[in-house]
Amino acid sequence: MNIGDKIPALTLPDASDAPVALADLGTPLVVYFYPKADTPGCTTEAQDFTALGKDFAAAGVKIVGISKDEVTKLAKFRDKYDLDVTLLSDEEGVACQAFGTWVQKKLYGREYMGIDRATFLFGKDGTLVREWRKVKVKNHAAEVLEAAKAL
Repeated sequence: MNIGDKIPALTLPDASDAPVALADLGTPLVVYFYPKADTPGCTTEAQDFTALGKDFAAAGVKIVGISKDEVTKLAKFRDKYDLDVTLLSDEEGVACQAFGTWVQKKLYGREYMGIDRATFLFGKDGTLVREWRKVKVKNHAAEVLEAAKAL
């Protein structure tokens, strides 16, 4: 995924197991990838996007969070924290592959494959206008909101 690329033609199940086509969500669009539902950083990130949801909506921006979690886990995550962002399941890894977020990671000397926390902002014409890689959660949603408002 590079600046100027169009929203990929991908369809993934949401937390209610309904198919959602990214290209059909409208634009502008924020797509963020997070490693695992119901973990501290991922919970904070989802809560931050939810808290700013009305501001994103006022700017005409939709928000989608994607992880490799199963649909049932996403539903529990959404309900437990009363999240108001669309959560999509990418168990097969097709979205992670398309966006380049499935990467080799290292923790305590152990190497493994996992999702790189990243966010993508697509403009009104459906092209990628901004990306954030190796995201630090604190203040990230607010930073994305400011970039979205500037579109």
